[in-house]
Amino acid sequence: MKAQCASHWLLGVTFILCSVHIYSLRRCLISVDMRLIEKSFHEIKRALQTKDTFKNVTILSSLENLKSIKPVDVCCMTNNLLTFYRDRVFKDHQETSREVVRRISSIANSFLYMQKTLEQCQVHRQCHCSQEATNATRSIHDNYNQLEVSSAALKSLGELNIFLAWIDRNHQETSAA
Repeated sequence: MKAQCASHWLLGVTFILCSVHIYSLRRCLISVDMRLIEKSFHEIKRALQTKDTFKNVTILSSLENLKSIKPVDVCCMTNNLLTFYRDRVFKDHQETSREVVRRISSIANSFLYMQKTLEQCQVHRQCHCSQEATNATRSIHDNYNQLEVSSAALKSLGELNIFLAWIDRNHQETSAA
């Protein structure tokens, strides 16, 4: 009888530990319509990229380490990139076309919504940054700082599709894992 109780207890503890482990590996699901954000981006992409005078310089696309971000760092890296776009790129970009400004504003509002959703997730699963995620973020800022502010903002907006694809791959496809 004691052996049976002990095995049930051990099975229960194992189940709880596995559940906690699986929960900790789940990614935050960001529930925004990525197609609308991508549509807004594609409608302004040509206008942005024709103004880009630094064709051989990259801010995000040179980062192979974006592709190598581990699942445990996805929350942190997403938050860092949303903050980067919110605090630097959207604020630094100077635009004269009302249509482009309207589209960028729409994207910025979607990013704010994503960040609020991510903050909710962080409350429940503390989102810590590993050294790799910190280094990747620093690399993005270093690339940005190498250009004049308006050129860097324009370049980052032109590369937004890289970040959108990364968000889609790391947040949209994961459901209640």
